[in-house]
Amino acid sequence: MSIIVTEKELPKSLTPEQAVEAAYSQELADIASKLVRGLPVLVECDKELAPYLFLNIRNRLREAKLQCIYLDGRQRDPQQGAMPMGLIGTMIAQLRDAVRGAVERRVVVLPHLDLLTTSQGGLTSEAREVIPLLYENPELVWLGFKDPSFSLPKVIENLFPCWTGILGTSRNRLRQLVTQSESRKFGREFAPWQLYKYVSGVNAVRLRRLLSTLEGEDYPADPKRAYAQVRQATLSGHMEIPTVDLDKDIGGYTKVKAKLRSEILDTLQKRDKASDPEEVARLEELIPRGMIFWGPPGTGKTYFAKAIAASIGAAITIVSGPELKSKWVGESEENLRQIFHKARQSAPSIIVFDEIDSFATARGTYTGSGVEHSMVNQLLTEMDGFHKDELVFIVGTTNFVESLDPALLRPGRFEFHLHIPYPDEHDRRAIFEIYNKKMKLQFTEEAFAYAVRRTGEQYMTNTGTAFSGDHLNALCRAVARLRMRESIKDETTPKLIERGLTEFDEKVELNDKDAVMVATHEAGHFVCAIFCPHHAPPEKVTIQSDMPWAPFFTQFKNDKRKIGYSRSELLDILTVLYGGIEAERLIIGDITTGASGMGSPNSDLARATSLAQMFVEVCGMSNIAAPLRSFRDHKGEREVLSGSMAEAIDRQVNTIIVECQAKAAAILAKHQADFIKIRDELLEKKTIEGERVKEIIEDLRARYPKDVGAPGPEVKPVEANEKKSAKKKDE
Repeated sequence: MSIIVTEKELPKSLTPEQAVEAAYSQELADIASKLVRGLPVLVECDKELAPYLFLNIRNRLREAKLQCIYLDGRQRDPQQGAMPMGLIGTMIAQLRDAVRGAVERRVVVLPHLDLLTTSQGGLTSEAREVIPLLYENPELVWLGFKDPSFSLPKVIENLFPCWTGILGTSRNRLRQLVTQSESRKFGREFAPWQLYKYVSGVNAVRLRRLLSTLEGEDYPADPKRAYAQVRQATLSGHMEIPTVDLDKDIGGYTKVKAKLRSEILDTLQKRDKASDPEEVARLEELIPRGMIFWGPPGTGKTYFAKAIAASIGAAITIVSGPELKSKWVGESEENLRQIFHKARQSAPSIIVFDEIDSFATARGTYTGSGVEHSMVNQLLTEMDGFHKDELVFIVGTTNFVESLDPALLRPGRFEFHLHIPYPDEHDRRAIFEIYNKKMKLQFTEEAFAYAVRRTGEQYMTNTGTAFSGDHLNALCRAVARLRMRESIKDETTPKLIERGLTEFDEKVELNDKDAVMVATHEAGHFVCAIFCPHHAPPEKVTIQSDMPWAPFFTQFKNDKRKIGYSRSELLDILTVLYGGIEAERLIIGDITTGASGMGSPNSDLARATSLAQMFVEVCGMSNIAAPLRSFRDHKGEREVLSGSMAEAIDRQVNTIIVECQAKAAAILAKHQADFIKIRDELLEKKTIEGERVKEIIEDLRARYPKDVGAPGPEVKPVEANEKKSAKKKDE
């Protein structure tokens, strides 16, 4: 079978009844066969399709000499002077007559089952009257029609042992649903499989109505107009087609884009160009339908989903995870059902579950009402119900991918995982270039370089995170407002960028006494790092930072490729952490709360203590006899140990801290003159960075080469007699 069909192969005209027969002949024959055998059937389909399905089924049942009663609630022979009962009242009266008047087998058709339920899937007062009637006469065979947007109570579902879903049309039957005149709107070579991409979720009746209204010339050179009309007509609900370009609107992220193209977009493109049905089917097997986009907030996870939708002409709907939850039983699952139904009707489409971790966390870890468990099950059911030829994609975005239910992440469901991290240097440059062009900011080359550096990993936002794409957008908008407010027509300079970042921030103003103390403390870290050969060299030291959350700090060179630390490196890190407090002790003759941070978990002393404990209890780097495992559980809590072992561990931790603290004091005492010069320069300039830092490091290491190569503190082993003493004490 070829994908391309000639005009002569298509029907000249089609009625809705003929279209229904052509599209669903197999399903209708199966339904009629079950009814003849006495099996009740529930048909899930769109409301507009139900009457045509019934007419077809009725004709088939007539051939089997089986009578049908259609209970639609219309009064056929109203008695003169009788009060109208309304649709539901009339339907109940018809149902009562059918049940109690039937003496032979017949099929009773219920076209409005959704009227018997509430939006939460419960029973209405009328439904409670109907239920006994449905189970009263065993001679009746029920045929019910259910709209996919509504759920049914179990007591009604149980009435139907056979369930048939009719949504959209089959790709192989599409050629029977397009007339010759309609095919001319798509060019001289009509490819039903190409059209199917946009109508897979449209039922045969709606499809006929859609195709009959197509406008435009016959045999156009480019059929884009016809496809655009079809695409627009199939959108439903809050679905929209975004216009985000993967390259023009998203800067940087070369690896992320390459993965998207190679894994998804290129495969879809090859599928659209394939001319062999077997090749199309093979390519469809390769396309992942479920995707997890994970990474920090503001990095563009939803924006990437929109770019994918724009690339393939798909409609998109963005659903907030928390908004799906409802306090009513069954309504959360119903919300999911309706979202999937609308997405399938609007295929090709993408459903984006923003903050999917709000309801799809690992089962057994819920702390809420428990509705999350049902929502995960419903989500899995909907995903497993997709047909391979339907282009419906599910994207879940999360900041905490490790918390998601493993059942979601297995192959066949959310099997495609895309990490979208904070933008690196090249990404930030590309992002700034896009906003510079869109907002007409006129960045100079110096401004670009400054903006990229000023938003780098060594800086953090006011909320304590790295700069994301959203932060870069906010910075550019702040600069644009500055330019508008002050009527700036010239180019944007680094100074203007800095104003955009910090103009309204509250900055810490130091008095002379505090400035001396802070400069002494930070210079202590700075000098200790220079003479600790296994520590990263300093890059910057400041007592007047532009960041209100970190008014003074010492910054060290960061190696992104580093995956672990050696014993010597950890000891040098401990030494540098104590450089600040030992500098205060040496120069000022007193110590302050600077090293403790008033109890902050990120203070020098807190970090040093935690690191020393990890050194001994987790990493096994102390001289406690060959630890075979960590002394801490998976939560980081110390396990229950014997008294002697706990005492030995604490002694090792204390020994390491004392030795590193002593080394920091020795370094500063030996190089006190140079240390004071650096401290005084810091007081004068407020910040030492760049080339000046390199000059200081090269000068000190050249003058004191032996001090740079000095070994780290030696941790004394726990002596045998100490172990015995501890054991006796424990006993």
